[in-house]
Amino acid sequence: MANMLKTDRSELITKSQQFMGQYYKLKEAGFISRRGNFFPSVHYPPITMYPRATQTDLFYSYQLPHDRLFDVYAHLPFCQQRCLFCHYPVRLGDRDSEKDIYLNALEKEMDLYLQVLGLRQVKTRSILVGGGTPTFLSPVQLKKFLGFFVKRLDMSCCEQFSYDVDPTTLIGSDGMERLRILRDHGVNRLTIGVQSFNDQTLANMNRHHTVAESLKSIEESRKLGFKLNIEFIFGYPGQTLASWLDDIEMAMTLDVDEIQLYRLKVRAYGDYQGPIRELIEKRSVNALDDDETLPMKKTAIDLLTSHGFKENIRRVFSRTVTDYSRYAWNQCCLLYDQIGFGLTAFSSLRDRFVLNTQSFDEYYAMIADGKLPVNRGLVRSREEQMRWGMILPLKNSFVLKSRFQEDTGGSIEFFRDTIEKLKQYGLLVEDDVKVQTTQLGAFFADEVVQQFHKVEYLPFPCDDYAPGALNPYRGQQS
Repeated sequence: MANMLKTDRSELITKSQQFMGQYYKLKEAGFISRRGNFFPSVHYPPITMYPRATQTDLFYSYQLPHDRLFDVYAHLPFCQQRCLFCHYPVRLGDRDSEKDIYLNALEKEMDLYLQVLGLRQVKTRSILVGGGTPTFLSPVQLKKFLGFFVKRLDMSCCEQFSYDVDPTTLIGSDGMERLRILRDHGVNRLTIGVQSFNDQTLANMNRHHTVAESLKSIEESRKLGFKLNIEFIFGYPGQTLASWLDDIEMAMTLDVDEIQLYRLKVRAYGDYQGPIRELIEKRSVNALDDDETLPMKKTAIDLLTSHGFKENIRRVFSRTVTDYSRYAWNQCCLLYDQIGFGLTAFSSLRDRFVLNTQSFDEYYAMIADGKLPVNRGLVRSREEQMRWGMILPLKNSFVLKSRFQEDTGGSIEFFRDTIEKLKQYGLLVEDDVKVQTTQLGAFFADEVVQQFHKVEYLPFPCDDYAPGALNPYRGQQS
């Protein structure tokens, strides 16, 4: 085990208890679901709310960005076993033959996309490969995938090539071979799904790795020179504030560049309802309420901040301002065009959102028929463009007024009433150049930006919120 960092927790706990007073005030104002529900603002509209659409619907008027640069995502939906918190469809177990089928389809999808865009290669700004467990391929399959993947990319302007990884796939002889293959194909940053440094919590999540294996994977990855981001889930049934602080204290002793915090999502925000919701509703496990979960977040932030970590992009803390996901920053803060390949992958483009099918059978069939495997999406109206241009940057960093006008064709004054209301409650600040969250607003960034949702895209019904001034159904701009 790594050496634990010992801190005085009493002050952290006292500050978190005092902070809950602000939470109760906001809840009474209708800002937060009074039923304790939580829904992340990852995209706008949310992934689960896009209408059916065809390739023709979504690409008929699309024009390439002037610099022809894209951020690129690829999705590999295979895992050893189902994590109970996961909200995405995956195939479980070894399934080597289907992995080969999927990789062949993915290669064809990339060629179809290049045809639609009229390109020979995709000129990339940054790359992310996710899943699933995208390293849950044999070394031979991983080499095959990366070979055809990078062949179709022009990486001459690529700032960062990130890969989401699972600890068990990076250890042992196969793990070392995978790490070398990743490095040899240009991957320079890994996000390791540690989730917890408590073996009982990992077992409760149905993770198939141990704390020792997580630490070993970090050690092996560092040997080969990768930048490292490790991620954790808080608010999981069975966790305590003490065990959670143990996780953060251990994380800060490790040779990693970033520490990422995720709150447990019970309700699906992706293309599959994870088992955690049924387990909680059937009371097979006891859910943690806001009174238990929010102090975990508050104490972790305070602990990381006190040791020199900075929140460069929402929920991700690093020791230096240069260590952060370029993919996330470019897509969510700068709103650059991004294209995605694979099951459930999406393309977030400057005036539209394109979403791939969540069905394996449909994915294979559409590609075999020479069609992109898209089945949902939206070409945004002027109003939806303004909401999108407000929500994503505000959630993750700040909204530059000049960029907002450039990206949306509208004025930030469209949201004046909402901005002023949030400023009155200490959630936003504004100057001539930008609008951004306060420290309190950053803590509740998901709920802040939901104030800018159109009512049909709000995550919970009106009755879930107290009838106060911050009830998101009140005072909608139209």
